[in-house]
Amino acid sequence: MAPLSRRALLGGALSALSLAAGRHSAWAEVAALRERALRKGLFYGCCASTAHFGDAPFIQALAREAGALVPEWEGKRGRIEARRGVLDFSAADRLAEFAANHGMLFRGHTLVWWNSNPAWLNAALDAASPPESLLTGYVDAVVAHFRGRVHSWDVVNEAIEPKDGRPDGLRACPWLRAFGPAYLDIAYHTARAADPGALLVYNDYGMDTADPWQAARQHAVIGLLEGFRRRGVPCDALGLQAHLKTGSNFDQEHLRRFLAEVTALGYRTLITELDVADHGGMDIAARDRAVADLAGRYLEVALDQPQTIGVVTWGLSDRYTWLDRRPWTRWVEAWRPRPLPLDSALRRKPMWHAIARAIDAAPHRPGG
Repeated sequence: MAPLSRRALLGGALSALSLAAGRHSAWAEVAALRERALRKGLFYGCCASTAHFGDAPFIQALAREAGALVPEWEGKRGRIEARRGVLDFSAADRLAEFAANHGMLFRGHTLVWWNSNPAWLNAALDAASPPESLLTGYVDAVVAHFRGRVHSWDVVNEAIEPKDGRPDGLRACPWLRAFGPAYLDIAYHTARAADPGALLVYNDYGMDTADPWQAARQHAVIGLLEGFRRRGVPCDALGLQAHLKTGSNFDQEHLRRFLAEVTALGYRTLITELDVADHGGMDIAARDRAVADLAGRYLEVALDQPQTIGVVTWGLSDRYTWLDRRPWTRWVEAWRPRPLPLDSALRRKPMWHAIARAIDAAPHRPGG
């Protein structure tokens, strides 16, 4: 048989490349966010609630798009321990089982928070000499219950509030009044002992823009993380809630510098609650473009950082968003906010495409 000519070999190679490019293009048109993230060594996920389980089309979209699941409400103490000493994991277990059955990571949210606590707990914390077991007993029981099933825990949520006037920036909350600043260290050490394999996260909001109040929060968070390192507190990562608003004073370089400080301290980062409140105007297309632009610019920076390991949106579809229950997100009662990747009919919006582009452009993580 005569050897193939150089032209024939080149033609065959070009044909193969063209076919591969066509396959990639077809994949890029349909691939879900969870697939795109997995290819980069990342994860994409969202929060959901057991209240959504009766919505079959939504559940199908959730299983298709999300590679990680977070309980929107069912993991909070007000739901798990509504009555003192009676722990009800039934709703949280349903979500954990759904995640396992659909090959999703499961995130724990949240163990220690100033909000969403049962009334009995706030009263007990405000009593004279409250027992430390109010903190350690709950953290140990909940983390141990889910041991081996949780990828990462938001151990302490929103402990920073510079407006409260403390030099350390800590929020004046019932936990601080009861146990002092040590409550944070205690929570992380307890969680680590209960599940050594879970990633332990400090989660907070208001660290995204150059606005003075957010700069103060960033400074306080860096101080908190530095203190953890000095004291050997087993906190592994910072969770940025990223509840963004169109028209905000967002600057990519400001966020890049903040994330570089976090990285220098040896922490990983997660985007834990991303959504974009869209203010003003009746033009849906314009609103969607503004939401997509802000989400895309944010993730362009966040996912360029090698320590960022995942993105979670606070909801998947505009059909179910906490912002729909906030009067300040509405300018006309008939118009709903559009802060999430899918619209109320479960169609992919410009925000979905912006997230997809940011994930596709992100550097590969080890194992990705």
